[in-house]
Amino acid sequence: MASMKDIKLRIKSVESTMQITKAMQLVAASKLRRARERMEASQPFLQLATASMNAAAAGMDGKGVYFTPKSARRLYIVVAGDRGLAGGYNANVFKLVAQHAGDAEFSVLPVGKKALERYGRVPGCAISQEFGQAEAITVGDAFRMAERVLEGYRAGEYGEVHLVYTRFDSMLTQTATVTALLPLSAPEKDSHQLLMEMEPETVLNSVLPNVVAGSIFSAVRASFASEQAARRTAMDSATKNAGEMIEDLSLKYNRARQGAITQELTEIVAGAEQ
Repeated sequence: MASMKDIKLRIKSVESTMQITKAMQLVAASKLRRARERMEASQPFLQLATASMNAAAAGMDGKGVYFTPKSARRLYIVVAGDRGLAGGYNANVFKLVAQHAGDAEFSVLPVGKKALERYGRVPGCAISQEFGQAEAITVGDAFRMAERVLEGYRAGEYGEVHLVYTRFDSMLTQTATVTALLPLSAPEKDSHQLLMEMEPETVLNSVLPNVVAGSIFSAVRASFASEQAARRTAMDSATKNAGEMIEDLSLKYNRARQGAITQELTEIVAGAEQ
């Protein structure tokens, strides 16, 4: 058995760890509230832009550069976290990319430090290393990404564009998700008589960058909220485990202490009888 001194040192070590995990849990909970507000605020613009894009696409009957891929290569816009200690948050995103890509050739536009670390060291994989901090991504960054993506698609660098991020379902549930951005599919004509007076291709060329940028920005916001929720849950679990470990170690310490006292008493009694 470990000595009383060893057990006491281990208890102090676990207590220090528990203080850290508790602090990280509180920080994640604080960031999560603001992240959810930002996530919800990013939705209306994307919905409006998507509706306009669908109306324009319906008028083009599936004809145009954005409906016909020029390459079999794929591009994945991968949104991951800036830090670890968030359970399976980052691992689930990377696993989904691998599963979805299969044997296909693909490039990655990494967003977030962990995505950059994962794909940035693979030769020829990452098309940019500019967006290494997911928390700091702005609307302007999203439009720069959209411009790079659309330019590459038009040039035939890749024929499919997929957005991989973590959808925020609830405080306890976050789901790694893949969404196809390009090529476009022509929706049914139902609709938006307002656009009938305008050239559909002109509307699409004008609106599509907004949709791609809005999708990226919305995904980044949802992913950041998911990261904080995952970290909050992971740190809460770690704090509880640390507490249970301290209780177990304290019990072992008390038993060792009681055994030492019993042994001393036995030695005293034995000495007195001699």
